[in-house]
Amino acid sequence: MKIALVADTHWGARNDSLAFLDYFSKFHDNIFFPYLEKHGIKTILHLGDIVDRRKFINYVVLNRLKDRFIKPVMERGIDFHCIVGNHDIPFRNTNEINALRELFEGMDVPTINYYWEPKELSFDGCDILMMPWINKQNYDDSLQAIVDTKAQICMGHFELSGFQVMRGIKHDHGMDSNLFNKFELVCSGHFHHRHSKGNVHYLGSPYEIFWSDYNDSRGFHVFDTDTRELEFIRNPYRLFHKIVYNDKEKSLEDSIDFNFSSYTDTYVKVIIQEKTNPYAFDLFMDKLYKADPVNVSIVEDHKHLDKQPDEEIVNEAEDTLTILTKFVDNLNFDGDNAQLNTLIRELYHEASTVEV
Repeated sequence: MKIALVADTHWGARNDSLAFLDYFSKFHDNIFFPYLEKHGIKTILHLGDIVDRRKFINYVVLNRLKDRFIKPVMERGIDFHCIVGNHDIPFRNTNEINALRELFEGMDVPTINYYWEPKELSFDGCDILMMPWINKQNYDDSLQAIVDTKAQICMGHFELSGFQVMRGIKHDHGMDSNLFNKFELVCSGHFHHRHSKGNVHYLGSPYEIFWSDYNDSRGFHVFDTDTRELEFIRNPYRLFHKIVYNDKEKSLEDSIDFNFSSYTDTYVKVIIQEKTNPYAFDLFMDKLYKADPVNVSIVEDHKHLDKQPDEEIVNEAEDTLTILTKFVDNLNFDGDNAQLNTLIRELYHEASTVEV
């Protein structure tokens, strides 16, 4: 039996942005559900953070979530199981009030199931312990469930120490992953960068949400209950793009003979390595804008970029959080750099979801 695993869908991300809603819908319409239909997959496990806003939901977001995710699940008769993630709860110390209960309670649809407490499930003889977000209220019960279960597979929404909160940035606090050594396989939502260590696999978000996600492969997984193997299904759609512009050794035709179609409805950074012909650059930018991207930003750096390889030039246009992290890492002070970085990451993500 094969089961689709997805996590951190974050409907309503980036202040309920319509551009992000369209991007999320495109993935579900063209990649996720068609793949399930083609391969006869009738079970989905969602590992938390189905929505983005912790305390409320926008009506437009709610409509899109129901129309492009919940409705296709119901129409296909998919057996859907979802656990509470930290973005699905308004209070940090309890899961009892949660988005899943408000979304699904009273629907009386037996194929839709949601859990805010540990729950052991069985699929074709494969026992799986489902573990929602662990907080102060359910901590003891969650640890006891880990001790008591006979399941060899654990699916949860964990904050584990030593794993990457985002690509290249290690999380230095949280639960000890050794607590899960008894399991053959542990899959988790929460951290958006897909990576593994030992028996623990962070599945990652199915799509890009921040500039820090640029060029980081996204998608969903398929779990085989017979072989216990995970298969990654890549999402081909990218929301963030970087273009290195250099017309020093190119003709006017070469500068503007560029396929801009992939930049429609995306965010684009144009990093200028060399601009010797302002007219050619204006034509280039005009064609880019005609492709109708959501946003275009231009990065002009005059630090002898002609002597740097392209990869280093692109890295000059880093996302805000990476810049802040590197700044803190280079600070020479008596405090704890790691603790300060954790605080900055939390403040940054909070600021990213503040309503404007």
